[in-house]
Amino acid sequence: MTHTPVTPDDTWQLVHDEGFIDHIGPLYFRENGDAPQWVGFRAEAKHRNINGVVQGGMLMTLADRGLGRIARMAHGMNPVATVNFSYDFLGAAKIGQFVECHPKIVKETRSLVFMEGEVWAEGELIGRGHGLWKKLSKAPSTT
Repeated sequence: MTHTPVTPDDTWQLVHDEGFIDHIGPLYFRENGDAPQWVGFRAEAKHRNINGVVQGGMLMTLADRGLGRIARMAHGMNPVATVNFSYDFLGAAKIGQFVECHPKIVKETRSLVFMEGEVWAEGELIGRGHGLWKKLSKAPSTT
């Protein structure tokens, strides 16, 4: 039996998040030189939908997290909030594949960050995320 590495190589680092991502992850990020970081995960059985491929909501979560991470970085690591998000399904990810999101900033204003990103499953383009993030002055209240 061969072992499939969790990440494709050792350039990927664990995303530390004890909230929702802890339940569906782990997620990993990769520094990408001067380009935005990439975010990815190894598709496991828990990500499977009724058709036997990765659940669409998992792919959307990956894209939302990947784009939001770059929006936050553009805002000096200050909080941001998703205002609008859409996802185009172009293909499917199979269980066992490493799936990654390649986000980029399309436009930035004083209060908003317009984002898009491609989602890839081991060399195949399987989706595109598009979104708008609001730059916040402080984190939303939890009470």
